[in-house]
Amino acid sequence: MRLLLFLLALLGPLTVQAQNMPYQHHTERERNPSDTSGIQHFFRSGSFYGHSRYFFLHTDNAEGLSDYSAHAFGMGIGYETPRFYGFKVGVSGFFIYNLHSSDLGAADAKTGQTSRYEIGLFDIQNPSNYSDLDRLEDLYVQYEGKIGALKFGKQDLKTPFINPQDGRMRATLVEGLTFQKQLPHGFRLEAGYLYHISPRSTIRWFGIGESVGVYPVGLSPAGGKSLYSGHINSEAVLFGTFSYKGLRKQDFQLHHLWVDNVLSTSLLQYVGQHKLAQGYALVTGVQALAQTAVGQGGNANPLWAYAPANHRAFAFGSRLGLLTPGGTSVMLNYTRITSDGRYLMPREWGRDPFFTFLPRERNEGFADVNAWNVTAGRSLGKSGFRLDVAYGQYHLPDASNAALNKYAMPSYWQMNMELKYHASNWLKGLDLQLLYVYKGQINTDYGMDKYVINKVDMGQLNVVVNFNF
Repeated sequence: MRLLLFLLALLGPLTVQAQNMPYQHHTERERNPSDTSGIQHFFRSGSFYGHSRYFFLHTDNAEGLSDYSAHAFGMGIGYETPRFYGFKVGVSGFFIYNLHSSDLGAADAKTGQTSRYEIGLFDIQNPSNYSDLDRLEDLYVQYEGKIGALKFGKQDLKTPFINPQDGRMRATLVEGLTFQKQLPHGFRLEAGYLYHISPRSTIRWFGIGESVGVYPVGLSPAGGKSLYSGHINSEAVLFGTFSYKGLRKQDFQLHHLWVDNVLSTSLLQYVGQHKLAQGYALVTGVQALAQTAVGQGGNANPLWAYAPANHRAFAFGSRLGLLTPGGTSVMLNYTRITSDGRYLMPREWGRDPFFTFLPRERNEGFADVNAWNVTAGRSLGKSGFRLDVAYGQYHLPDASNAALNKYAMPSYWQMNMELKYHASNWLKGLDLQLLYVYKGQINTDYGMDKYVINKVDMGQLNVVVNFNF
């Protein structure tokens, strides 16, 4: 108490003086570019950056079902200090405006379903919020030295299970402590402790347990609606990655994710390139995944748990591809999720890690899956354009089998066509994306539209314009 009174007495005159000082806008403040001493010059030597993004999204559902569209625009700015004894500080924020959209909260007359994709451009927790969409994104302290790189605070993260999943206006972000260390001979170590997550399509930061169930929760294994949203008891996520990149383009990765009181998941992956004659290269890859429940699976009440107490799931995959001297790549990918149990991972946290993943659909929440696809891509000379196409089939359990099919998704085939443009010269910073997706059903939907809307027999157009400065 005496120390507090002493500090108040010491700072009191300064506080009174500050209260009497007139407000000054930053444009009115005195600037002296020749003064290179002091903390003011230090902060002015930092780097500012910005990002603007426009996104048009239109989903054309089967005849008789509701279609949806949305125009979104957003802009953000960030700042990073210069490095000082290995330390630097960064901060950024972003706002979004709904320029013009369908009524994203309106339910389809036949199925009662609402927009699945378009609402994700804004705030899925408040579909009627069209303008107050801003988020503090980065706020961190980072240190880089001989021990490696440590980063504490709000930041982006790319791992197989927690990643930006940048298919909407803003990416998924995390808060915690992360570590990276480049080791000799191509080895690398990454690890982290996370306690907050801000999923894409939201404007809030959530505790770990609170973040599970922000997105639609699907069905429980018994067939009713899952009830875990708002009931998951989990305080932290721990992850670690040990990787190796060899001189001969061999990429090996062992990743483990531990979710307090919920899940433990391990992924082993290898992708390599092998030189062939005349500049060609063969690509091979394998994946293996194992998952079990941790503790109570999220809650002691089985009805509120995210994973059953005896939960386990296994998956494996393979890749075979060809790279040509002209820059064309062709890949054949396969994924098998066994019938032991649903592969589970909160969709709020990131996209699937499987070789067969294609943008705009996932295989999380399913068991007994056989999936394959073929992808091909080519950069079009020095024009800045790149064309990618993909076709795949995803054979899932029956849509009515809730024990193996969490989201009542029928088996489907998917085709993606994507054209990207990365500008250079005086247009540098401009990136364009045109993506068209079509998903058709493979087996019966029992004549029930709830298995169709926003799932199959639908086409979707994505137009994205980014400008980074």
